[in-house]
Amino acid sequence: QVHLVESGGGLVQAGGSLRLSCVASGLTFSNYAMGWFRQSPGKEREFVADVSWSGGTTNYADSVKGRFTISRDNVKTVYLQMNTLKPEDTAVYYCAAAWRRTVQTGPTFWGGGTLVTVSE
Repeated sequence: QVHLVESGGGLVQAGGSLRLSCVASGLTFSNYAMGWFRQSPGKEREFVADVSWSGGTTNYADSVKGRFTISRDNVKTVYLQMNTLKPEDTAVYYCAAAWRRTVQTGPTFWGGGTLVTVSE
């Protein structure tokens, strides 16, 4: 059974930083592209960033380019380093996995989410 478990969310002031982690189990990690999505109250879930199964390619939403960095290790964890956070980054952040294709086409698996709140 596949599990994606996020951690690292919390409350931070605008301009601050957080690092999210997502630990994957029950799958062959090296075969899966990994990514992050987010959903704010009243809005649809949106793509944030992804990294290919090899780790060689990353993509970002325009709203986070230059501020967020996605990375993965070779074992089971994907990270999202978030810097210069803004109140509009407030959302529940979800980890996602897709087998040998970008998560932007529709993830195979989702995590349960972790809440990030950025205050003024």
